[in-house]
Amino acid sequence: MATAAKTLSALPSRVELFRLFAETGRLQVLALCAEEELAVGELSALLKDSQPQVSRKVAGLRAANLLDARRDGTRTWLRASPDVLTDALVADAIAEGRRLCLKDGSLARLPRLVAAREEQGRAVFEVEPVRTSVPPSPEHLAHLAALGPLLPGHALAIDVGAGDGLLLDVLAPLYGRVIAVDRSRAQLARVAERVAAHGFHHVSLYPGSYDDTALLERVDAAGGADLVFAGRTLHHASRPAQAVQSFARLMKKGGHLVVMDYLPHDQDSMRSDGGDVWLGFPVEELRAHFASADLQLVGEVSIPDVFHPAGPDASLSWHAWVAVKPHPSSVTSLKKSP
Repeated sequence: MATAAKTLSALPSRVELFRLFAETGRLQVLALCAEEELAVGELSALLKDSQPQVSRKVAGLRAANLLDARRDGTRTWLRASPDVLTDALVADAIAEGRRLCLKDGSLARLPRLVAAREEQGRAVFEVEPVRTSVPPSPEHLAHLAALGPLLPGHALAIDVGAGDGLLLDVLAPLYGRVIAVDRSRAQLARVAERVAAHGFHHVSLYPGSYDDTALLERVDAAGGADLVFAGRTLHHASRPAQAVQSFARLMKKGGHLVVMDYLPHDQDSMRSDGGDVWLGFPVEELRAHFASADLQLVGEVSIPDVFHPAGPDASLSWHAWVAVKPHPSSVTSLKKSP
């Protein structure tokens, strides 16, 4: 999470700010961090500048309380502090930095850079699965299947980041239709084998991303999803908050979202070995993502180690969050309640 909120009173004097903003490179760093949370290495690539030089510019902006920083393993992520953006001088500095970034193309390179965060993970899964799944015992499946009557709808479920399709053993018996979504065709080939072996004729495969327009149109035509399950998927997303919003768009009113992912950890090897973008999520961060997507958190639980499939992430702390997409009447009543 970002550092503690700063107020306008924490800003340096006007003279010190003018001196700080006299360097155009600092203006560009500030403007880019106002657009996106970025690491020093990413800023270096965008600005085509050395990391030591970018680090020097970042240090000055952080000392002036203009940038918030948070740790994620060995990486430090930076963003413009939202508490000082209303200052007129800071706003002008960001506008000028944005103009400079438009001129040198660094702002145009930003979307490609953010999208590239996911490329390593995509390449890993296209070559071969990085996790060896161990099928759960019949007892575990029975316990999970017993949750079925607690869910309000059973028409359509979406398995986001289906992997090898292990979750289909639970979802297929509970839902009239299931869509397994994965960008890796190598992974979907394994899912297809599982579907065929189990005779899951009502399970369809979607080779693409959860935010594809074609998938959204297919789901909308079906009336929306009763359940979206994102298991160990969010840590691969370049923008987790936007990913949760994409999940929400797939859900019908009253539908549920289940996100299963890691709590924060320090195993940086998961970046290179598993293509992970983020090293887990604090509970508060996921709650904020749900709120920004207009989802109501209804439950969260730690996943016992006994339920973890074998693999490089088996020793991490897993957590599950459950949210519902409220009906409009429910949202209204919540806003009126004291």
